[in-house]
Amino acid sequence: MDVIHLGIPFGRVSNVLLLKGKNQAFLEMVDDAAASSMVDYYTNSGAPLIRGQTVFVQFSNHKELKTDSTHSNAHASTQAALQAAQALLSQTETQGGPNTVLRVIVDNQIYPVTLDVLYQIFSRVGKILKIITFTKNNTFQALIQYPDVITAQAAKLSLNGQNIYNACCTLRIEYSKLTNLNVKYNNDKSRDFTNPNLMSGDPALDMMGITGNLGSMGILASPFGPVPGLGSPLAAAYAAGALALGGFALPPTATSATALGLSGLRLPGQPMLGCVLLVSNLNEQMVTPDALFILFGVYGDVIRVKILFSKKDNALIQLAEPQQAQLAMTHLDKIIVFGKQIRVTPSKHQVVQMPKEGQPDAGLTKDFTSSPLHRFKKPGSKNYQNIYPPTATLHLSNIPPNITEEEIKDAFTNKTGGNVVAFKFFPKDPKMALIQMRSVEEAVTALIKMHNHQLSESNHLRVSFSKSTI
Repeated sequence: MDVIHLGIPFGRVSNVLLLKGKNQAFLEMVDDAAASSMVDYYTNSGAPLIRGQTVFVQFSNHKELKTDSTHSNAHASTQAALQAAQALLSQTETQGGPNTVLRVIVDNQIYPVTLDVLYQIFSRVGKILKIITFTKNNTFQALIQYPDVITAQAAKLSLNGQNIYNACCTLRIEYSKLTNLNVKYNNDKSRDFTNPNLMSGDPALDMMGITGNLGSMGILASPFGPVPGLGSPLAAAYAAGALALGGFALPPTATSATALGLSGLRLPGQPMLGCVLLVSNLNEQMVTPDALFILFGVYGDVIRVKILFSKKDNALIQLAEPQQAQLAMTHLDKIIVFGKQIRVTPSKHQVVQMPKEGQPDAGLTKDFTSSPLHRFKKPGSKNYQNIYPPTATLHLSNIPPNITEEEIKDAFTNKTGGNVVAFKFFPKDPKMALIQMRSVEEAVTALIKMHNHQLSESNHLRVSFSKSTI
């Protein structure tokens, strides 16, 4: 499928043959014109990359590729990949002419998606000139401009229907009616990579200007109808092992802060962040499995926690999904917990093992699979939209109607030893409130100690980090 994708933008691919022993491949196009276009493009515009390796495209002496049972292209996976390529091209031919500007819509968005995330994905196909992101009808969308039609078409064919993360954040890609993007500012909403000297501007005003401009050009007036996905032939190719459903990998230089959960995007054969994290430099006098469960549970459903018996300032934490592990690592690495700066890194372990019978453990390993405190068990949970890094301000919910501000502040002061500097009930919903501690470190401790704190017979407090201040 990697080799086939090189040919798809130029026409129908009729056959493919890999010679792995020679590090070569043959790609047969349906006609000479398509083959000539492909060779000319890669000769004049630069050699393409496959899995980070430069490959060279030239004409073969063979006039036709023949397939028999001894050749790799007789395998079911190759035939499935060829069928998928034909389905992709048929789909493109019925959707209007290609353009250098793509419109990208992120469907079923559960995890955060940003301009940087899209750049990491779409720049794998080729050089990106400009990106504008915006939200329309509560859906995250973007316009991405490539330098030429071939690269834009290759990006659409390669990425349309792919999931950024497992089973969510699906890319729906169309050709835009625009031929050029006018980027006013370089910030987290828009970027002109051809003009790095643009001012950052005011993001809020910038977004208003962008939306107005796009609307006036008639591309936001009506929603898109349903767009067919990549179709069952490609699903068959995936099942046959032609591609990993995760899609594409980040370059090694990408930081976890910009990458978010993008470990889910990987090429086949590349290592992927698992569900287990190693946490080191813990305060072994204070830390417990329950404390780590509550803190890391802000970013994912913690399945098991093991504080290492022989090295009690280290712990292994297993989350339900790799994306959740990535979020936890991004937000919790290097924060202060119980007076010590912890480090959070990927673990080589795939799962956290429970101790064997008779093995000393002293209660340091705990299974939380059936805990009622998981925040993300419900698919598409709204909690995914309220994930923030540790802050001094905490969001409180499930407050009983008869409790006062002073009672809550006293509970926080007495149980956490911290200092409450501000408090505010939500005017329209007194079951929720914001409470501000003196520092982020105090807020981390307060979240650990006060989440699930019993305020009445039937009310247990829910605590999370807030983006707001009082």
